[in-house]
Amino acid sequence: MTRWRRTLVLVGLAVAALAATLPAQTPTSSAWPLIAPLFEVPAAYAGQLGDYRSPLRFDDGSEVASASDWPRRRAEIVRAWHAEMGEWPAPLEDPRLEVVATTRRETFTQRRVRLDVASGQRIEGWLLVPDGPAPFPAVVVPFYDAETSVGLSERPQRDFARQLTRAGFVTLSIGTPAGDARTPDRGGVTAQPLSYYAYVAASCWTALASLPEVDGTRVGIVGHSYGGKWSMFGGAFWEKYAAVATSDPGIVFDETRSNVNYWEPWYLGFDPNVSRPAAGLPTAENPRTGAYARLRARGRDLHEVHALIAPRPFFVSGGAEDPPSRWVALNHLVAINRLLGYTHRVGMSNRPTHDPTPESNAQIVAFFRHFLGNAAAP
Repeated sequence: MTRWRRTLVLVGLAVAALAATLPAQTPTSSAWPLIAPLFEVPAAYAGQLGDYRSPLRFDDGSEVASASDWPRRRAEIVRAWHAEMGEWPAPLEDPRLEVVATTRRETFTQRRVRLDVASGQRIEGWLLVPDGPAPFPAVVVPFYDAETSVGLSERPQRDFARQLTRAGFVTLSIGTPAGDARTPDRGGVTAQPLSYYAYVAASCWTALASLPEVDGTRVGIVGHSYGGKWSMFGGAFWEKYAAVATSDPGIVFDETRSNVNYWEPWYLGFDPNVSRPAAGLPTAENPRTGAYARLRARGRDLHEVHALIAPRPFFVSGGAEDPPSRWVALNHLVAINRLLGYTHRVGMSNRPTHDPTPESNAQIVAFFRHFLGNAAAP
């Protein structure tokens, strides 16, 4: 067993200890009334598990019978996904974060930063720090570009970082390394691009959690669409994130929806020897490739990625790609949390459009206010 693999197992055993630092399973915070109904499985989907293979069974078919079995099962899922997506190099232990420029905006300080995200690879982003006494809870916000997340672009309702900082969170916003989401510079990481993004998210957590303004036990991650895929995988595969949210990424494999496009080579379909003829839904003429093809052939789906988040809180801000029927997959995560002794750790909202709305954004802020705490009222 490699040093990195031993570390992965030991950190997996520490997930329950991290969960103990989060709010008790009976929610009482002032933010809770805004989101409480979203953490109840709708009656139409109660108890439905669909055709998804239960994460509460080991690969040999034996049952996860108790909470003490879960770390071993979780490690088995992590190994299986890394085997398909490609192994990570050892995570950066001390990624450097350099402040390039500092300005004042609204009620916070805005810092242009450069940070190490992989060996020999640095990217630029924005660090927003609210006024008031530190340390603060914090949230990493990945997207195509860092500017949109801090409200420095023309794309409405995608300024997740600015809205969270207004509510009292330190935020670190990053964009695609090298600025091209379809051909990202993976900094020497040979894993699938989406797994590489999770590796970058691990570096961001380490850099952010080490800042004196930040309480490292209360760092979350959230993103929209492409950034939502990034935040879901980052939060799942780097278990030091204390809370995970995602906005309409497509939380399961779904080949009826062209935007739930995990099959593309810039997510999980990269194959150095085979190129798909064109982007778009998989067909006989335009087949699955890369890790995506292998995962599908083995009957794996993203409910196993959700499972890695337990018992940490997980919130899906669903839109056109994630309708209420996604509860069928989320019910597996509900069951894992129940086994571990937790309720009200899995939530989903729904809106008709892919674009975020003021209401959906307020729900995301309330989610982090409740589960990470110590943030100002919006």
